[in-house]
Amino acid sequence: MLLTDRDLLARLVGFDSTSSRSNLPIADFVCNYLDRSGVRVERQPGRDDTKVNVIAFAGPDAGTGGLTFSGHLDVVPAEEPGWNTKPFRMAEVEQCYVGRGTCDMKGSVALAMNLLASADPQQLRQPLALLLTFDEELGSLGAQHFARTWPADRPLPVNVVVGEPTSLRAVRMHKGHLWMEVTIHGTAAHSGSPHLGHNAIEAGARVVTALARLADVFKQKRSDNSRYFSTVPFTVLNVGRIAGGTAVNVIPDRCVIDLGLRLLPGMNIEAAIEWVRDAVTKADPRSRISIEVRNNNPPMLLDTDAAIHTTLCEQLGQNQSYGVSFASDAGVLGDLGMQCVLFGPGSIEAAHKPNEFVPIDEFNRAGVILRQLVTQFCLSCEAEPAR
Repeated sequence: MLLTDRDLLARLVGFDSTSSRSNLPIADFVCNYLDRSGVRVERQPGRDDTKVNVIAFAGPDAGTGGLTFSGHLDVVPAEEPGWNTKPFRMAEVEQCYVGRGTCDMKGSVALAMNLLASADPQQLRQPLALLLTFDEELGSLGAQHFARTWPADRPLPVNVVVGEPTSLRAVRMHKGHLWMEVTIHGTAAHSGSPHLGHNAIEAGARVVTALARLADVFKQKRSDNSRYFSTVPFTVLNVGRIAGGTAVNVIPDRCVIDLGLRLLPGMNIEAAIEWVRDAVTKADPRSRISIEVRNNNPPMLLDTDAAIHTTLCEQLGQNQSYGVSFASDAGVLGDLGMQCVLFGPGSIEAAHKPNEFVPIDEFNRAGVILRQLVTQFCLSCEAEPAR
Protein backbone atom coordinates (compact mmCIF):
# COMPACT_ATOMS: atom_id res chain seq x y z
CA MET A 1 0.00 0.00 0.00
CA LEU A 2 1.27 3.46 -0.92
CA LEU A 3 1.43 5.77 2.11
CA THR A 4 0.94 9.50 1.89
CA ASP A 5 4.13 11.53 1.79
CA ARG A 6 3.42 12.68 5.32
CA ASP A 7 2.82 9.19 6.69
CA LEU A 8 5.87 7.79 4.93
CA LEU A 9 8.02 10.52 6.46
CA ALA A 10 6.62 9.67 9.88
CA ARG A 11 7.53 6.00 9.39
CA LEU A 12 11.10 6.91 8.36
CA VAL A 13 11.54 9.26 11.32
CA GLY A 14 10.40 6.43 13.58
CA PHE A 15 13.60 4.51 12.87
CA ASP A 16 16.53 5.49 15.05
CA SER A 17 19.03 5.38 12.20
CA THR A 18 21.80 7.24 14.01
CA SER A 19 25.08 6.60 12.19
CA SER A 20 26.51 4.64 15.12
CA ARG A 21 23.74 2.04 14.72
CA SER A 22 23.05 -0.57 12.07
CA ASN A 23 20.90 0.80 9.27
CA LEU A 24 19.43 -2.60 8.42
CA PRO A 25 16.02 -1.97 10.04
CA ILE A 26 15.32 1.18 8.02
CA ALA A 27 16.89 -0.33 4.89
CA ASP A 28 14.65 -3.40 5.19
CA PHE A 29 11.60 -1.16 5.47
CA VAL A 30 12.65 0.82 2.40
CA CYS A 31 13.26 -2.34 0.37
CA ASN A 32 9.94 -3.88 1.37
CA TYR A 33 8.08 -0.65 0.62
CA LEU A 34 9.59 -0.39 -2.85
CA ASP A 35 9.08 -4.08 -3.65
CA ARG A 36 6.52 -3.52 -6.39
CA SER A 37 5.96 -4.76 -9.90
CA GLY A 38 8.42 -3.11 -12.26
CA VAL A 39 10.74 -1.81 -9.51
CA ARG A 40 14.12 -3.50 -9.10
CA VAL A 41 15.54 -3.14 -5.58
CA GLU A 42 19.07 -4.08 -4.52
CA ARG A 43 20.97 -4.03 -1.28
CA GLN A 44 24.67 -3.20 -1.55
CA PRO A 45 26.36 -4.48 1.64
CA GLY A 46 28.95 -2.26 3.28
CA ARG A 47 32.25 -3.37 4.74
CA ASP A 48 30.44 -5.30 7.48
CA ASP A 49 27.01 -6.85 7.84
CA THR A 50 25.47 -3.89 9.70
CA LYS A 51 25.30 -1.33 6.87
CA VAL A 52 23.87 -1.37 3.36
CA ASN A 53 23.21 1.04 0.53
CA VAL A 54 19.83 0.67 -1.16
CA ILE A 55 19.57 1.13 -4.93
CA ALA A 56 16.24 0.95 -6.76
CA PHE A 57 15.37 1.29 -10.44
CA ALA A 58 12.26 1.63 -12.59
CA GLY A 59 11.86 1.97 -16.33
CA PRO A 60 14.42 1.07 -19.01
CA ASP A 61 17.76 -0.40 -18.01
CA ALA A 62 19.59 2.37 -19.86
CA GLY A 63 18.96 5.62 -21.65
CA THR A 64 20.47 8.92 -22.69
CA GLY A 65 18.78 10.80 -19.87
CA GLY A 66 16.83 9.68 -16.86
CA LEU A 67 16.99 10.82 -13.27
CA THR A 68 18.51 9.64 -9.99
CA PHE A 69 17.29 10.69 -6.57
CA SER A 70 20.04 10.44 -3.97
CA GLY A 71 19.75 10.59 -0.20
CA HIS A 72 21.14 9.14 3.00
CA LEU A 73 19.36 7.04 5.59
CA ASP A 74 21.47 7.93 8.63
CA VAL A 75 20.95 10.82 11.02
CA VAL A 76 23.03 12.50 13.71
CA PRO A 77 22.39 11.61 17.36
CA ALA A 78 19.37 13.11 19.11
CA GLU A 79 20.76 13.23 22.64
CA GLU A 80 20.85 17.01 23.07
CA PRO A 81 18.78 18.57 25.83
CA GLY A 82 16.06 20.85 24.59
CA TRP A 83 13.84 18.48 22.63
CA ASN A 84 10.18 19.40 23.19
CA THR A 85 8.96 16.24 21.44
CA LYS A 86 10.27 12.70 21.13
CA PRO A 87 12.95 12.93 18.43
CA PHE A 88 12.06 9.61 16.78
CA ARG A 89 8.30 10.17 16.82
CA MET A 90 7.29 12.80 14.28
CA ALA A 91 5.06 15.60 15.54
CA GLU A 92 3.29 18.50 13.87
CA VAL A 93 4.07 21.83 15.52
CA GLU A 94 3.18 25.24 14.07
CA GLN A 95 2.88 24.07 10.45
CA CYS A 96 6.09 22.05 10.64
CA TYR A 97 6.98 18.37 10.85
CA VAL A 98 9.30 17.98 13.85
CA GLY A 99 11.65 15.08 14.54
CA ARG A 100 15.19 13.89 13.96
CA GLY A 101 15.76 13.63 10.21
CA THR A 102 12.68 15.52 9.07
CA CYS A 103 14.94 18.14 7.53
CA ASP A 104 18.21 16.24 7.05
CA MET A 105 17.06 14.40 5.05
CA LYS A 106 14.24 11.92 5.47
CA GLY A 107 11.79 14.47 4.10
CA SER A 108 13.45 14.31 0.70
CA VAL A 109 13.88 10.54 0.98
CA ALA A 110 10.14 10.06 1.61
CA LEU A 111 9.24 12.17 -1.42
CA ALA A 112 11.70 10.31 -3.66
CA MET A 113 10.52 6.90 -2.46
CA ASN A 114 6.91 7.71 -3.22
CA LEU A 115 7.74 9.10 -6.64
CA LEU A 116 9.52 5.86 -7.52
CA ALA A 117 6.86 3.65 -5.95
CA SER A 118 4.01 5.45 -7.72
CA ALA A 119 5.64 5.62 -11.15
CA ASP A 120 4.22 3.41 -13.90
CA PRO A 121 7.31 1.59 -15.20
CA GLN A 122 5.60 1.05 -18.57
CA GLN A 123 5.30 4.82 -19.03
CA LEU A 124 8.90 5.63 -18.19
CA ARG A 125 10.85 6.36 -21.37
CA GLN A 126 14.06 6.98 -19.42
CA PRO A 127 15.26 5.24 -16.22
CA LEU A 128 14.33 6.51 -12.77
CA ALA A 129 16.66 5.48 -9.93
CA LEU A 130 16.99 5.92 -6.18
CA LEU A 131 20.30 5.72 -4.29
CA LEU A 132 20.09 5.71 -0.50
CA THR A 133 23.42 5.55 1.32
CA PHE A 134 24.69 4.74 4.80
CA ASP A 135 26.90 6.89 7.03
CA GLU A 136 26.77 10.13 5.07
CA GLU A 137 26.97 11.95 8.39
CA LEU A 138 30.35 10.29 9.04
CA GLY A 139 31.88 11.59 5.82
CA SER A 140 29.86 10.06 2.94
CA LEU A 141 31.18 6.59 3.71
CA GLY A 142 28.29 4.85 1.97
CA ALA A 143 28.68 6.95 -1.17
CA GLN A 144 32.41 6.20 -1.20
CA HIS A 145 31.64 2.50 -0.90
CA PHE A 146 29.18 2.80 -3.80
CA ALA A 147 31.80 4.60 -5.90
CA ARG A 148 34.40 1.90 -5.24
CA THR A 149 32.26 -1.18 -5.74
CA TRP A 150 29.24 -0.51 -7.96
CA PRO A 151 29.74 -2.13 -11.40
CA ALA A 152 30.87 0.39 -13.99
CA ASP A 153 28.74 -1.31 -16.64
CA ARG A 154 25.56 -0.57 -14.66
CA PRO A 155 25.66 3.23 -14.33
CA LEU A 156 22.84 5.14 -12.68
CA PRO A 157 21.27 8.04 -14.61
CA VAL A 158 23.77 10.88 -14.53
CA ASN A 159 21.22 13.60 -13.71
CA VAL A 160 21.10 13.52 -9.91
CA VAL A 161 19.05 15.37 -7.29
CA VAL A 162 20.67 15.04 -3.87
CA GLY A 163 17.94 15.81 -1.35
CA GLU A 164 19.87 17.94 1.12
CA PRO A 165 17.92 20.75 2.82
CA THR A 166 18.37 23.86 0.67
CA SER A 167 15.19 25.81 1.44
CA LEU A 168 13.97 24.85 -2.06
CA ARG A 169 16.92 26.37 -3.88
CA ALA A 170 18.93 24.63 -6.57
CA VAL A 171 22.51 24.46 -5.28
CA ARG A 172 25.28 23.57 -7.72
CA MET A 173 28.35 23.68 -5.50
CA HIS A 174 29.45 22.94 -1.97
CA LYS A 175 32.64 22.87 0.04
CA GLY A 176 34.40 19.63 0.82
CA HIS A 177 35.51 18.30 4.18
CA LEU A 178 39.02 16.88 4.48
CA TRP A 179 39.72 15.15 7.80
CA MET A 180 43.40 14.95 8.74
CA GLU A 181 45.03 13.41 11.79
CA VAL A 182 48.33 14.84 13.02
CA THR A 183 50.28 12.69 15.47
CA ILE A 184 53.20 14.11 17.45
CA HIS A 185 55.53 11.39 18.75
CA GLY A 186 57.43 12.23 21.94
CA THR A 187 59.35 10.23 24.53
CA ALA A 188 57.80 9.04 27.78
CA ALA A 189 59.57 9.64 31.10
CA HIS A 190 58.89 10.24 34.77
CA SER A 191 57.75 13.83 35.18
CA GLY A 192 60.42 14.24 37.85
CA SER A 193 63.05 13.68 35.15
CA PRO A 194 61.75 15.76 32.25
CA HIS A 195 65.19 15.86 30.64
CA LEU A 196 64.82 12.15 29.85
CA GLY A 197 61.62 12.63 27.86
CA HIS A 198 60.12 14.75 25.12
CA ASN A 199 56.68 16.18 25.87
CA ALA A 200 54.41 15.49 22.88
CA ILE A 201 51.59 17.65 24.26
CA GLU A 202 53.83 20.70 24.57
CA ALA A 203 54.94 20.11 20.99
CA GLY A 204 51.28 19.70 20.09
CA ALA A 205 50.53 23.12 21.52
CA ARG A 206 53.09 24.62 19.15
CA VAL A 207 51.50 22.70 16.28
CA VAL A 208 48.04 24.04 17.18
CA THR A 209 49.43 27.58 17.21
CA ALA A 210 50.91 27.01 13.76
CA LEU A 211 47.60 25.66 12.50
CA ALA A 212 45.82 28.75 13.83
CA ARG A 213 48.23 30.91 11.81
CA LEU A 214 47.54 28.76 8.73
CA ALA A 215 43.80 29.17 9.30
CA ASP A 216 44.32 32.94 9.17
CA VAL A 217 46.19 32.53 5.88
CA PHE A 218 43.28 30.55 4.44
CA LYS A 219 40.90 33.32 5.48
CA GLN A 220 42.73 35.70 3.17
CA LYS A 221 42.70 33.37 0.16
CA ARG A 222 39.92 33.64 -2.43
CA SER A 223 39.03 31.59 -5.49
CA ASP A 224 36.76 32.13 -8.48
CA ASN A 225 33.96 30.44 -6.53
CA SER A 226 34.32 32.43 -3.31
CA ARG A 227 31.55 34.82 -4.36
CA TYR A 228 29.01 32.01 -4.08
CA PHE A 229 29.80 31.58 -0.37
CA SER A 230 28.96 35.04 0.90
CA THR A 231 29.04 34.23 4.62
CA VAL A 232 32.28 32.23 4.65
CA PRO A 233 34.03 32.82 1.27
CA PHE A 234 37.23 31.00 2.23
CA THR A 235 38.57 27.60 3.20
CA VAL A 236 37.97 26.87 6.87
CA LEU A 237 40.58 25.06 8.98
CA ASN A 238 39.20 23.78 12.27
CA VAL A 239 41.15 22.00 15.01
CA GLY A 240 38.37 19.82 16.32
CA ARG A 241 39.94 17.36 18.73
CA ILE A 242 43.14 16.83 20.75
CA ALA A 243 44.12 13.74 22.75
CA GLY A 244 47.31 12.79 24.55
CA GLY A 245 48.95 11.73 27.76
CA THR A 246 48.38 8.86 30.17
CA ALA A 247 48.86 10.34 33.65
CA VAL A 248 49.73 13.65 35.25
CA ASN A 249 53.10 12.32 36.46
CA VAL A 250 54.22 10.97 33.06
CA ILE A 251 55.83 12.93 30.26
CA PRO A 252 53.40 12.26 27.38
CA ASP A 253 54.87 10.40 24.42
CA ARG A 254 51.95 11.01 22.08
CA CYS A 255 49.58 13.81 21.10
CA VAL A 256 46.95 13.42 18.38
CA ILE A 257 45.30 16.42 16.73
CA ASP A 258 42.30 16.00 14.45
CA LEU A 259 41.57 18.84 12.06
CA GLY A 260 39.09 19.48 9.30
CA LEU A 261 39.57 21.50 6.13
CA ARG A 262 36.46 22.74 4.35
CA LEU A 263 37.90 23.36 0.92
CA LEU A 264 36.27 25.58 -1.67
CA PRO A 265 35.29 23.94 -4.96
CA GLY A 266 38.17 24.03 -7.40
CA MET A 267 40.88 24.11 -4.75
CA ASN A 268 43.76 21.65 -5.05
CA ILE A 269 43.47 19.07 -2.28
CA GLU A 270 47.08 17.91 -2.51
CA ALA A 271 48.31 21.49 -2.23
CA ALA A 272 46.19 22.02 0.89
CA ILE A 273 47.63 18.88 2.47
CA GLU A 274 51.15 20.12 1.79
CA TRP A 275 50.35 23.50 3.38
CA VAL A 276 49.28 21.67 6.53
CA ARG A 277 52.31 19.38 6.43
CA ASP A 278 54.68 22.32 6.04
CA ALA A 279 53.05 24.26 8.90
CA VAL A 280 53.12 21.44 11.44
CA THR A 281 56.62 20.18 10.68
CA LYS A 282 58.08 23.66 11.01
CA ALA A 283 56.20 24.20 14.28
CA ASP A 284 58.45 21.78 16.17
CA PRO A 285 61.43 20.46 14.18
CA ARG A 286 62.59 18.36 17.17
CA SER A 287 59.48 16.18 17.09
CA ARG A 288 58.65 13.32 14.79
CA ILE A 289 55.28 14.17 13.30
CA SER A 290 53.11 11.96 11.11
CA ILE A 291 50.08 13.10 9.11
CA GLU A 292 47.28 10.88 7.86
CA VAL A 293 44.25 11.75 5.74
CA ARG A 294 41.42 9.97 7.54
CA ASN A 295 38.65 10.89 5.12
CA ASN A 296 38.22 13.04 2.05
CA ASN A 297 34.67 14.19 1.34
CA PRO A 298 35.36 16.23 -1.81
CA PRO A 299 33.81 19.53 -2.89
CA MET A 300 31.02 19.53 -5.46
CA LEU A 301 30.95 21.80 -8.50
CA LEU A 302 28.38 21.50 -11.28
CA ASP A 303 28.47 23.50 -14.52
CA THR A 304 25.86 26.23 -14.49
CA ASP A 305 24.42 25.02 -17.81
CA ALA A 306 24.07 21.35 -16.78
CA ALA A 307 20.62 20.08 -17.76
CA ILE A 308 19.54 19.16 -14.23
CA HIS A 309 20.52 22.60 -12.93
CA THR A 310 18.95 24.66 -15.72
CA THR A 311 15.73 22.62 -15.65
CA LEU A 312 15.36 22.93 -11.89
CA CYS A 313 16.15 26.65 -11.98
CA GLU A 314 13.47 27.15 -14.63
CA GLN A 315 10.91 25.41 -12.47
CA LEU A 316 11.91 27.47 -9.43
CA GLY A 317 12.20 30.78 -11.25
CA GLN A 318 15.78 30.91 -9.95
CA ASN A 319 18.23 33.05 -11.90
CA GLN A 320 21.42 32.76 -9.86
CA SER A 321 23.83 30.14 -8.59
CA TYR A 322 24.20 29.10 -4.97
CA GLY A 323 26.88 27.38 -2.93
CA VAL A 324 26.66 25.89 0.56
CA SER A 325 29.36 25.33 3.16
CA PHE A 326 28.47 21.77 4.13
CA ALA A 327 29.58 18.61 2.34
CA SER A 328 27.36 15.86 0.93
CA ASP A 329 27.37 12.68 -1.13
CA ALA A 330 27.30 14.90 -4.22
CA GLY A 331 31.06 15.45 -4.07
CA VAL A 332 31.72 11.72 -4.28
CA LEU A 333 29.09 11.12 -6.96
CA GLY A 334 30.35 14.09 -8.96
CA ASP A 335 33.79 12.51 -9.10
CA LEU A 336 32.09 9.55 -10.85
CA GLY A 337 30.87 11.88 -13.58
CA MET A 338 27.33 12.19 -12.21
CA GLN A 339 25.84 15.67 -12.54
CA CYS A 340 24.52 16.53 -9.09
CA VAL A 341 22.39 19.37 -7.82
CA LEU A 342 21.34 19.77 -4.20
CA PHE A 343 17.66 20.43 -3.67
CA GLY A 344 15.28 19.77 -0.82
CA PRO A 345 12.83 21.20 1.71
CA GLY A 346 13.98 22.66 5.00
CA SER A 347 16.98 24.71 6.04
CA ILE A 348 20.38 23.38 7.05
CA GLU A 349 20.12 25.76 10.01
CA ALA A 350 17.40 23.51 11.44
CA ALA A 351 19.48 20.35 11.05
CA HIS A 352 21.65 18.73 13.75
CA LYS A 353 19.72 20.57 16.47
CA PRO A 354 16.98 19.80 18.99
CA ASN A 355 13.47 20.11 17.52
CA GLU A 356 14.70 19.62 13.96
CA PHE A 357 11.88 20.53 11.60
CA VAL A 358 10.78 20.91 8.01
CA PRO A 359 8.00 23.39 7.08
CA ILE A 360 4.98 21.47 5.79
CA ASP A 361 4.42 23.86 2.88
CA GLU A 362 8.04 23.43 1.72
CA PHE A 363 7.73 19.66 2.03
CA ASN A 364 4.60 19.63 -0.10
CA ARG A 365 5.99 22.04 -2.69
CA ALA A 366 9.18 19.99 -2.99
CA GLY A 367 7.07 16.98 -3.89
CA VAL A 368 5.40 18.90 -6.72
CA ILE A 369 8.74 20.12 -8.09
CA LEU A 370 10.36 16.68 -7.95
CA ARG A 371 7.37 15.17 -9.75
CA GLN A 372 7.84 17.74 -12.51
CA LEU A 373 11.47 16.65 -12.83
CA VAL A 374 10.39 13.03 -13.22
CA THR A 375 7.98 14.10 -15.96
CA GLN A 376 10.65 16.01 -17.84
CA PHE A 377 13.58 13.62 -17.48
CA CYS A 378 11.81 10.25 -17.46
CA LEU A 379 8.38 10.54 -19.05
CA SER A 380 8.88 12.97 -21.91
CA CYS A 381 9.80 11.43 -25.26
CA GLU A 382 12.11 14.42 -25.67
CA ALA A 383 13.83 14.02 -22.33
CA GLU A 384 16.99 16.08 -22.46
CA PRO A 385 20.21 14.14 -21.92
CA ALA A 386 22.82 15.42 -19.49
CA ARG A 387 25.30 17.82 -21.01
